[in-house]
Amino acid sequence: MTPANLAEVVRTAAQAVFISRGLDPSVLPESVTLERPRNPEHGDYASTLALQLAKRVGVPPRELAAGLADELTRAVGIKSVEIAGPGFLNIRLDAAAAGQLARVVVQAGREYGRSDALAGERINLEFVSANPTGPVHIGGVRWAAVGDALSRLLRATGADVTTEYYFNDAGSQIDRFARSLLAAAKGEPAPEDGYGGAYIAEIADAVRALHPDVLDRPDAAAQEVFRVEGVALMFDEIRSSLDQFGVRFDVYFNEKDLHDRGELDLALARLTEQGRTYELDGATWLRTTDFGDDKDRVLRKSNGEWTYFAADCAYYLDKRERGFGRVVIMLGADHHGYIGRMKAMSACFGDDPDQNLEILIGQLVNLVRDGQPVRMSKRAGTVVTLEDLVEAIGVDAARYALARYSSDSPIDIDVELWTRAKSDNPLYYVQYVGARTAGVSRQAAEVGLTRGDADAFRPELLDHDKENELLKALAEYPAVVANAAALREPHKLAHFLEEKVALSYHRFYDNCRVLPQGDEEITDLHRARLWLNDATRTVIANGLELLGVSAPERM
Repeated sequence: MTPANLAEVVRTAAQAVFISRGLDPSVLPESVTLERPRNPEHGDYASTLALQLAKRVGVPPRELAAGLADELTRAVGIKSVEIAGPGFLNIRLDAAAAGQLARVVVQAGREYGRSDALAGERINLEFVSANPTGPVHIGGVRWAAVGDALSRLLRATGADVTTEYYFNDAGSQIDRFARSLLAAAKGEPAPEDGYGGAYIAEIADAVRALHPDVLDRPDAAAQEVFRVEGVALMFDEIRSSLDQFGVRFDVYFNEKDLHDRGELDLALARLTEQGRTYELDGATWLRTTDFGDDKDRVLRKSNGEWTYFAADCAYYLDKRERGFGRVVIMLGADHHGYIGRMKAMSACFGDDPDQNLEILIGQLVNLVRDGQPVRMSKRAGTVVTLEDLVEAIGVDAARYALARYSSDSPIDIDVELWTRAKSDNPLYYVQYVGARTAGVSRQAAEVGLTRGDADAFRPELLDHDKENELLKALAEYPAVVANAAALREPHKLAHFLEEKVALSYHRFYDNCRVLPQGDEEITDLHRARLWLNDATRTVIANGLELLGVSAPERM
């Protein structure tokens, strides 16, 4: 029995109790919430339904709980129900009902854990969005791993998600990039406010190969060539490195298009219609202080130039006009101050910032080797890049390491830890369990052990404490996925795989033999345990897939 099935059983029992006592069943929640007791001795599941409803229907909570307990004990699959404290219900399933989950998981396969919890939500998820003036640095890589995992989780829970990369190809940083390329091509030092690193010389050489006569042109014309071609080459490299990291965006959006299509003017017109703009000292301002910002923001300067914030406004409006009900933007720690102004901007458009805009902030990441931070890239010169991280620990380890920690916490990625094949390496620990389950299945086939027909499966045989512990862990998986998606916290899934599934499987494996020994006859217990083994394999593979990490069958 899955938690969802049990929740429906509890609701049905409550409805029967209410009707038999003449109580109003309309007060019952559409779905009943069940919890796992911290102490296994208190049962398999706990419900506070009686406590929630007692006051509303005028019945003492323990009396209402007693009625629910009586009704539930008559339900198929429930072994016992105990009343604790002021009206808690502690529910125990019989072995057959608990063991049925193994078949449910195996038969569901990749679909196990997926739901429609967020069905109907159209979400635009923007992450990474590194400026095309250099390789993706390690801070951006964190968002690549977390953002991609989050998109997978949101889709697994029914949301309609579009992932988007905002390509900042307009503005002063692009001018500095072009000047840096021109200087490198001439063999001159980088401008004081320019970009350094070996990659600048590489791109400059690539542009010269495309346009051999570029240095024969006036500096302004040459700089424009380096700007156009250099940005294109840099962005191709960024896309390629992200692709190799397993991150592919649905939309690559050019900031320059906002300017070329006149979308900044459209955004200004919309904000003016809302009565949120004013003129002061020749500049156009947005009244963001009306919605809690610490100061009003300039949209257009007195010289007629647009500000970066004006482009932010236009880009947000563009997303909303494309039909996204929720705009989610992932930003680095240095952008914490953007939250207030962006939320206020959303309100200035007439939106509800709590519903239509969500900003997630990620903290810093350090790569550590021999206890010391790795400070520089061999190629970028000033930062550690995506390629440096992958070269140091590999794609799977990099993605898992970045996704397994809460984004609002700084992290150190220890090269020695994440490259060693030992159980203290969190990824190795989880992948090893997945590989072990696959190995057990292979060995079972070699000795002629199969799960057999699903109708012949005997779930009641899975009554060992360690089997029950593993079944409970597998049963929690759908709720963990839904919770990680709703809270935007992929790390919850990683910790669940480590602390619940992998740990419980090790205990099961050590205490419950799946394979027959020697000439031992194959029994229904072996077959039942193979169902449970394969169900574990399914959950490990599904969970790692949502984190964008492989689940190898051999290690």
